[in-house]
Amino acid sequence: MVFSTLSAIFVGGEILELVTQSGLVAKFVLLTLLIFSLISWAIILSKWGTLQRARVQSGRFIRAFRKAQRLQDIAAVAEQFRPSPLVGVLQGGFDEFRRQMGSTGAVRSILAIQRAMQIAASEEISRFERNLPWLAITGAVTPFVGLFGTVWGIIDAFHGLGTAGAATLRAVAPGISEALITTAAGLVAAIPAVIAYNLIGNSIREFAARSDDFALEMMNAVERQQAEARPAVGAEVRR
Repeated sequence: MVFSTLSAIFVGGEILELVTQSGLVAKFVLLTLLIFSLISWAIILSKWGTLQRARVQSGRFIRAFRKAQRLQDIAAVAEQFRPSPLVGVLQGGFDEFRRQMGSTGAVRSILAIQRAMQIAASEEISRFERNLPWLAITGAVTPFVGLFGTVWGIIDAFHGLGTAGAATLRAVAPGISEALITTAAGLVAAIPAVIAYNLIGNSIREFAARSDDFALEMMNAVERQQAEARPAVGAEVRR
């Protein structure tokens, strides 16, 4: 345990020393990679928290929706489940449902309600996908940025070797080891971004499928409420 800790400190100290001794181009590349990495981690943590809250609230919202007797009942309390994208789908469909009911007292077009929910679902998924392309850019670009730093460092090392005229491994090894740090830094920035991009993208696709399923449930609820309202309207007319 103590040996591994000391080894980590020693290796970390060596890496820090190599970074401080690297050239101006290598330092610029490392700074660029650090900026990419910090922004990526900020997006990853933010999206992770958003998706976790949405997942929890979606489960609660679905249970409340299925217990509600009327659409008006669940629409009145939907805002407390707001992190869920299903709330936006409900509000989009319910607004169209209310407009149709307000003008004629009946649903004229169930397809209009379906289209309103599809638009709302698309807006919610777009909200989840905001800033996500940055992770793809980080995963695709940073390895090449690190490779550029490595190539530049190797060129500089061999140029120094030719100038010094000492064709030995001892003369060229420090320059090459400094150069390879940028490749390692590029991979450190890229790997978490690629993993997070795929995991977050998969979660968003699950929410998209869940939104489509909920839209179908919503249409069933609209049709049920309309079917229950017709006998009541007929009784009022007869009286």
